[in-house]
Amino acid sequence: MKGEKMIGINVKDYGAVGDGAINDTAALQAALNAAKTKGPVCYLPAGHYRVDGSLVVPPGVTFCGASGGVPHSEHPIGTVLLAYGGRGEADGDPLISLKPSAVIRNIIIHYPEQRLPDVMPYPWTIRGEGQLCQVLDVTMTNPYQALDFGTRRNDLHTIRNVFACPLKMGVYIDQCEDIGRIENVHFNPNFWTRMALEPGFQGDVKVHLKSYLEKNLIGFKIGRTDWEYITNSFVIFPFIGFHFGDFGYGPGNAVITQSGADICPVAVRVDSVQEHAGVQFVNGQFMATIEVGENNLGPVKLTNCGFWGTPETKVHIVKKGPSTLMLTACHFTRWDAANEGEPCIRASGGRLMINGCEFMDTGKRQIELEKGLVAATVFGCLLRGDEAVVDHSGAEVQIDCNTIH
Repeated sequence: MKGEKMIGINVKDYGAVGDGAINDTAALQAALNAAKTKGPVCYLPAGHYRVDGSLVVPPGVTFCGASGGVPHSEHPIGTVLLAYGGRGEADGDPLISLKPSAVIRNIIIHYPEQRLPDVMPYPWTIRGEGQLCQVLDVTMTNPYQALDFGTRRNDLHTIRNVFACPLKMGVYIDQCEDIGRIENVHFNPNFWTRMALEPGFQGDVKVHLKSYLEKNLIGFKIGRTDWEYITNSFVIFPFIGFHFGDFGYGPGNAVITQSGADICPVAVRVDSVQEHAGVQFVNGQFMATIEVGENNLGPVKLTNCGFWGTPETKVHIVKKGPSTLMLTACHFTRWDAANEGEPCIRASGGRLMINGCEFMDTGKRQIELEKGLVAATVFGCLLRGDEAVVDHSGAEVQIDCNTIH
């Protein structure tokens, strides 16, 4: 067929079977190696390919499954990789290693031996190394650690249309000195619990899976990156949704739009971002707490974001340390669910700017300014209650043009 010739390498021509039983690791790697000179696309026809080891996608090669878009684990009629290698070895070789300019796309990846409640560590599912690595239109049912773009130096990566139920780590970004892009990445248990692959999901979603994720999962772990553009990305039930810090190579900076973290203890934790650039969230949604840590120096900005609580939520925003936090056109509701007198925002360090925000819960303390704060402005907000703003800071504080009703 003309289509076959245009595709390049077909893994079936190198001995891959795709029946889910025979170990196809060697055949797949042979096809990938051949694609370096005969490709650049290494095509996997529809089938279930068992991988007992690890695969390396050479520079410039595209590892491509049989799907015209994002394959869904609920309808696994295209290309599926069944990952058996590395069980119990969190630090082992990744299932898929992408070399510079390598691409993986249009594939489902499933770990048939992963079980609840006894979750087993596995190595990273996909690791990028070098410039212009791409992960496109990929679904992962139950990876322990999904996407590693931090262990090796990498620049200009693109991660787009990725759907998964990661158990320990969703995306790790570090050692990136040129702009990386994360677009439309969605972490949700449904990609495991509703899948139509064998063996089917076993366990109770709330008792086993949700409780495990809330104690272990970090959705997006962001270290050194200049910049990281994240858009349309989401995680539900994590321990931490977005975690920014210095993980050995310095802090980073990022712009995050149309993204959020839902039903979790901590939606965003900022331990460290770059002092000159910081991190910006625009049009975000958070059903949890945001923490700005004691050692952070970079600015943290949230614009046009929504906050609402779970039954466990106490404070929506906890601000510590010397950095500046800016909140603009945000709305807040359902904090202090247990009615213990907790404020919506507690600030005890650095500088705070709150402009044009609405606090929707009547009879609850909204803003509490504590000792350690350097300066704050609260301007043009819709407040509710007689003790909407409580100032114990002794700092330079300007409160003006707000309504209290």
